[in-house]
Amino acid sequence: MHKATAYHDALGDHFAERAQTSPYNAYTDRPAMLGLAGEVSGARILDVGCGAGHYAAELLARGARVAGIDGSATLLRHARARVNGDAELRLHDLEEPLGFAADGSFDGVVCALVYEHVRNRVQLLSELRRVLRPGGWLLVSTTHPTADWRHFGGSYFSHDWRDLPLGDSELSIHYQRMPLETFLGELLAAGFVLEQLIEPRPTADLREIDEAAYDKLHRTPSFLAVKLRRP
Repeated sequence: MHKATAYHDALGDHFAERAQTSPYNAYTDRPAMLGLAGEVSGARILDVGCGAGHYAAELLARGARVAGIDGSATLLRHARARVNGDAELRLHDLEEPLGFAADGSFDGVVCALVYEHVRNRVQLLSELRRVLRPGGWLLVSTTHPTADWRHFGGSYFSHDWRDLPLGDSELSIHYQRMPLETFLGELLAAGFVLEQLIEPRPTADLREIDEAAYDKLHRTPSFLAVKLRRP
């Protein structure tokens, strides 16, 4: 992410702790994205906006070789502790080209809940296509457009940048609303082929821990996740 939208300092620490057990992160988006990734043993994967390293750690546990980038030094500190030196992690502004990566050097890319924070998404997608080998896959998850519409109101087709408060804290995240046609349209225009689209629901484990959250997330969509292929 850009320095203006990355999760710095207290926000980074708050997110790192919350993402460990949150119904949204730990029981909904993360299992969905890992399910879309499928078998990853031996694959070289780029984790774009790797955050506190939760996805990287899971991919490593499944046998992948992982490189991660994030615009927040705070989150990278958490990620480095989580992966214990087993992944290549670097501070990188997602508004800048991926100059550290050679053409076709990755088998897969994970971009979990970061796409909506990026302004120059055309450049980012072009770079992701470049660093993926032919036939490589791209996973992207984002806030469900209807979730934003329910929360913020106004037009469903809004492209406004908004600040979303995090629970009872004084912290918030800054990102851009976008309708489904924008989200998918940008990915397809970048030359990727859509393989699968899901609207993740929480895993059954959440019911034992927080039945209210489980029921809510099975009634109202929170995220969209897609798997695309580089031709």
